[in-house]
Amino acid sequence: MSDQKLKNVTAAADIAERLKKEIASFDAAAHAQESGVVRDVGDGIASIAGLTGAKSMELLSFEGGAYGVALNLEHDRVGAMVLGDASSVRAGERVTLTGNILSIPVSDKVVGRVVNPLGKQIDGKGELKADKMYPIEKVAPGVMTREPVNVPLMTGIKAIDAMIPIGRGQRELIIGDRQTGKTAIAIDTIINQKGQGVICVYVAIGQKESKVAKIVAKLEQAGAMEYTIIVLAGASDPASIQYIAPYSGVAIAEYFMDKGKDVLVVYDDLSKHAWAYREVSLLLRRPPGREAYPGDVFYLHSRLLERACRVNKENGGGSITALPIIETQAGDISAYIPTNVISITDGQIYLEGDLFYKGIRPALNVGLSVSRVGGAAQVKAMKKVAGPIRLELAQFRELEAFSQFATDLDEATKKQIERGRRIVEVLKQDQFAPMSMEHQVCVLYAATKGYVDGIDAARVKDWEAGFHTYLEDSAANVLSALRERKAIDEEIETGLKKALNDWNSMFTK
Repeated sequence: MSDQKLKNVTAAADIAERLKKEIASFDAAAHAQESGVVRDVGDGIASIAGLTGAKSMELLSFEGGAYGVALNLEHDRVGAMVLGDASSVRAGERVTLTGNILSIPVSDKVVGRVVNPLGKQIDGKGELKADKMYPIEKVAPGVMTREPVNVPLMTGIKAIDAMIPIGRGQRELIIGDRQTGKTAIAIDTIINQKGQGVICVYVAIGQKESKVAKIVAKLEQAGAMEYTIIVLAGASDPASIQYIAPYSGVAIAEYFMDKGKDVLVVYDDLSKHAWAYREVSLLLRRPPGREAYPGDVFYLHSRLLERACRVNKENGGGSITALPIIETQAGDISAYIPTNVISITDGQIYLEGDLFYKGIRPALNVGLSVSRVGGAAQVKAMKKVAGPIRLELAQFRELEAFSQFATDLDEATKKQIERGRRIVEVLKQDQFAPMSMEHQVCVLYAATKGYVDGIDAARVKDWEAGFHTYLEDSAANVLSALRERKAIDEEIETGLKKALNDWNSMFTK
């Protein structure tokens, strides 16, 4: 047999063998895919006939390439929210079930990026490759998987770290009127996490994109974008995208928590989130309740914020700390959404417009602000110096109001009012200037022990700025000892008193 004939026979045998394998592996079973038809569409909401097997929050695929989420499951139709631009969806178009619950792609590469609530990059730095898909709606960890909140998450803001401490795994509400510094507190807290091993997720809901661009620029300038993720649902985005934004943010946070990391999530803000959900619900013809919000608006935020927790070592040992922001109208914290979120969270930081316009910034109302975790999330040194401050401030506010009507005050009252004024000055802090724990402890110790009493109130800020520089130059051993031991022992207290006496004598010359 010639070589050519031999090659032909071998090739035929190979083809026959491959055909046998293909026939053996051929799957003759029919695969059914349920589909429906769009009955009508408008304002980002599609009414679909069919799809009797649809699940709540299931992802739907429209014939024209758009995607939607099944929300209303009725006996003769499905009410779906179109994700993104709904202009391509037409009546009569076919819709199929994907079998997947709405999820977001997650990976370590998302750190330092700006993404939309669907996980797509919007910062122009190239596509993101996903390691996993995380569902945006998920049942919160159970009671037995949680740990107590007792590890501090320092904000770098003296007034908050001293009087309203936040712990890892806590949910602390930031509440106040517009333009009172709510976002500033959240951004300062993110900047202060540098070198603390905390990953930060900032969720912007209904914010102007120019404002978010400024925030990104400030975080980059502070070196904070290295551990921060921005999830942006801008003011021009549809209500559907704004509605899923915070759930996408917490899904990204859960990816890192499952890896045993500590995460801080800022929701800016949940008032706009509630507005977006109200719009979606009314378009879905759900019955309106108080202030036209649907009946499940409490559940909207409770199922989101309950996902913030600190889990035990058997479940990874990570944590999610939530800082939701709520905007009030004319300081009314008894309105519907503010009271809902106050009842869900572990305390609130209340910022008051009157204080802000008086120049007291952060404009913290000490009487209405509270942390329900309290001293459990403070280091010993901070607990020791912060104890008297709240009492001193409360007494000062009361005496200050009383002194407006009194002509003759006794010496003790005058002294207390003067000290209160100096404590208020010490607690003032510039934006984007978070302070380390050891510096905070030193200056608060000085204020409560009377070392600032002899300084003119107008010069307290200069005194403080100089004191921090003096500590770094001439008392660095006190700072390093505080940083290591996190408690004020006799040696540290002696060194701190000497530094304060020396600095006061230099400053008053």
